Order: sequence, then structure tokens, then C-alpha cells
Amino acid sequence: MSLSKNRIKYIHSLELKKNRDAEGVFLAEGPKLVGELLGSFPCLLLAATPAWKQRYPQAPAEEQVEVSDEELARASLLRTPQQVLAIFRKKEESIEPDEITRSLCLALDGVQDPGNLGTIIRLADWFGIRHIFCSPDTADAYSPKSVQATMGSLARVSLHTTDLPALIRNLPPGTPIYGTFLDGENIYRKELTENGLLIMGNEGRGIREEVGKLVNQRLYIPAYPQERGGTESLNVGVATAIVCAEFRRQVGKK
Repeated sequence: MSLSKNRIKYIHSLELKKNRDAEGVFLAEGPKLVGELLGSFPCLLLAATPAWKQRYPQAPAEEQVEVSDEELARASLLRTPQQVLAIFRKKEESIEPDEITRSLCLALDGVQDPGNLGTIIRLADWFGIRHIFCSPDTADAYSPKSVQATMGSLARVSLHTTDLPALIRNLPPGTPIYGTFLDGENIYRKELTENGLLIMGNEGRGIREEVGKLVNQRLYIPAYPQERGGTESLNVGVATAIVCAEFRRQVGKK
């Protein structure tokens, strides 16, 4: 059995968000990524070369198609196809109401670049952060570029699209709400908590004013030396890594 022209056309159509949303699915490619996701998301279609199928003969999928390298190249969205592509069904993610009060969660306020978003999901996985809340204008985590950048961390991090101001206002009084600002407190001198909501902002404008007003713990990542001139801001993925690392460093010392 081979991939028909219509099936290849359908695979290519999933590059568009409106088609992914209408079908409730997303595309993943490559042995590591597909392997990570197979146990966590229902797989509707698996198209793989004989070499990949030989290594994973019992891969769970509703439909499996063995393809040649040439067929895979026609179906793939990558410049260099990698043995396997799969279509997965998205999951309905749930969260306990008190999750933010008892653990550290991330919130993304208008992060636009799919690569940055995928990197942040991967960072959340690395630092043991299980939930990310995304504003409606944040990039789609299920776009092919974002999915590839997660390197499979989608399997372990739950994503929730929500109105961030409403989310924050509904939290219990005193819940730590962190955000990074140029006028914030030096993160390396600030005592950080094990729980709360850490907000990372848009690549250009940072955290929008409506959300910023609700932040009660303003953080700043200092440059070194501080009097040196240079870049005015950090890439949001880099900034997220620095902040999450400091949270976990402090928790590890307690």
C-alpha cells in the first residue's frame, strides 16, 4: 500500500492551522519525535520506510503505510525527510484548579515565533514544568515547526489556551505571579517560590500592560557587567531558560 495523491495532499494541508483545527490533528516527522509521541497521542496515520518499520514493528497506529524514500519525500514538509511521518490526534488537556498554587507553571503572553514556542515547551519539560498557559494570540504549538522544535516534549507538557488576565484574577489572593521587566528585581537576589505562575512575553513588546498590571513579582535578568552597553533584550527562549534554571536552582538548595 502506498500513499495516494489525495493522502499526500491531505498531509500537506496540515501545514495550515485552520486545517489542523478543523480536523483536530497535527503532523510530526522523524524517528525521535514520532517515537516520543506514539505513546501519548492517538496516531491516525503512520507512513514509514521499511527500515523504520523493522525497528518498530508494533507501533500503535490506526493506519500504517510502508513507503519508499521517494514517497516519503513527496509527503514530507521537511527539506530532508527522516524515515517516518505521523498524523496524531490532539488531546483535551485538563488541569486541577490548584495546580498553580502548588507547583510552578508557565504562561506565554503573545509569543509569536513557532521555534521559540517549541523551545519553551522543551525547556518546560526539562525543568519539570507540566503546564503552560497560552494567550489566544500565542503561536500554535501544533504547527509543524513548533512540533519539531519540541523534540517530543509535547508528550509530557500540557498546553492550555486561555484568557490570561481572567486566569490570573481567578487565582487565590497571594498566589505568586512572576514576570520579567527592565525595572524588576534582580532575579539572582530575589527569593523565589516553588509555586506560582511565570509569565513570558512577546518577542518585541514583552508582557502586555493588561497582564503586567497583575504581576506581583517583577523580575529582571541583569547583564554583566551591568554598566556595559549592548543588546536591550534577550530572546524569549533564552530568557525562559535562565529564569527557569534559577527557580530550580533555588528550590534545589532548600
